[in-house]
Amino acid sequence: MSKTAVDLRGRREVFWDDFMIEPDRTKRSAHGLIGLRARKPCGRSGFAELRLHKPVKKERVLLLDKPWEGDGCDYYNIFKDEDENGVLYRMYYLGWTMIKPDGTHNGSDIKVCYAESRDGIKWERPDLGICKFGRYRKNNIILDQKTDIYDNFFAFKDTNPNCKPDEKYKGVAECGRDGTLWGYVSTDAKHWTRKALLTKQGKFDSLNVCHWDKYSGKYRCYIRDFHDNEETDEYAIRDVRVITSDDFWNWSEPTMIDFGEQADYPLYTNNVGPYYRADHILTGFPTRYVQRYGWSKNFDRLCGQEQRKLRCNLTERLGLTVTDCVFMTSRDGVKFHRFDEAWLTPGPENGNNWVYGDCYPAFGMIETPSEYEGAANEISMYNFEGKWTGKPSNLYRYTVRLDGFASYYGAYPGRNLVTRPFTFDGDTLKMNFATSARGFMKVKVLDENYEPFEGFWTTEIFGDRVDSPIDFENGNIADLKGKTVRLALELCDADIYSFIIE
Repeated sequence: MSKTAVDLRGRREVFWDDFMIEPDRTKRSAHGLIGLRARKPCGRSGFAELRLHKPVKKERVLLLDKPWEGDGCDYYNIFKDEDENGVLYRMYYLGWTMIKPDGTHNGSDIKVCYAESRDGIKWERPDLGICKFGRYRKNNIILDQKTDIYDNFFAFKDTNPNCKPDEKYKGVAECGRDGTLWGYVSTDAKHWTRKALLTKQGKFDSLNVCHWDKYSGKYRCYIRDFHDNEETDEYAIRDVRVITSDDFWNWSEPTMIDFGEQADYPLYTNNVGPYYRADHILTGFPTRYVQRYGWSKNFDRLCGQEQRKLRCNLTERLGLTVTDCVFMTSRDGVKFHRFDEAWLTPGPENGNNWVYGDCYPAFGMIETPSEYEGAANEISMYNFEGKWTGKPSNLYRYTVRLDGFASYYGAYPGRNLVTRPFTFDGDTLKMNFATSARGFMKVKVLDENYEPFEGFWTTEIFGDRVDSPIDFENGNIADLKGKTVRLALELCDADIYSFIIE
């Protein structure tokens, strides 16, 4: 195999960053390598462009109207499990009311609640009988203030092959108000035991997320902290840091994740974890913390003005801060490519949004059928609304195309790209793409030196398909097994999201 070739190892590759794109700009364009007819270079550069795709809001899946829930339900996290009846999705979230009856901020009486689903669309809150609320145990609370829970709880199923049977499920939470992160264990994902202090290095008052990384053989945990930026004279900027561990109980010192030359601005929650269709790649959905300093005329026009002023009377930032969410991705867990265009926004003003606490998407993805018959499955994700309203909050489902968080797009009348070299090791090339009716995609297979393999080209491919086999005009792709190849693509009003060799 060439020293410069990417070893795909049968893995799906996504077009969410420039990793698979030929790095030499002078050779990045496929002009002259693909076309069946002569055409002039298209656009100013001739290169396809990376673009972000936003989720589509669907139905409400939960109304958080139980007496122990309220307008502060947040930090939802979900993982896939199995029981004797098949697939089971487990959800954890906080239940609490943001404002006390006397108008002060309620930072106490937080409960950790549990819900479950078989399909990611219908969710149930079982009566577990674990914790008392008032005089009764008929509720879905799994942890409460008597167990020193404060501010957050994250649970996951440990896939480490050396995991101890009685630690099959693990969790992390900030406990008390002393800025410590604690580890929890469970054998049934419902009854939890606080086992050990994990670390005091960091700020843990947002959702801290963990996973086992089979590629590095370590646990990763993403937490929050602060840093100063001397270049911009900005201080106490909220950031995201990663800690690692061999055994989950002993952790490294935190390392701030690296965005390279991208802008330095405050990030709150992070929601970093492996992408389930390509688990060597991490996705993240950090919430951006945006605080204006001082009331402006725009705040007079912004929805929820009266409640916003009341929150300012408590603490100014509770009224002047708004939040949204961006998408980021990483291949090593430390260096991230972040899209600075918002992935999720508070949306049209409805009287209850544009507040500090909007756009905290739930951690976790569930693959669900499309609502349209015959269409490919989609990714379902979840986001809550209704903080600070004094009314029950709502959890909504959102959908994303499989692998569809971002793509390389070729505008009309056409743009081009060439991939980095990789070793072809399979019988079929499948692509996830979408075109307009007039648009199309063309694919040509080149060797490492940009020379085409005879017969390995396509005519116009059009449509909107996930994991579609690519048919070449005069070549069997299996004949290239073991060779180092590149893909040259021409995209005309078309998106390419991912590919896989099987």
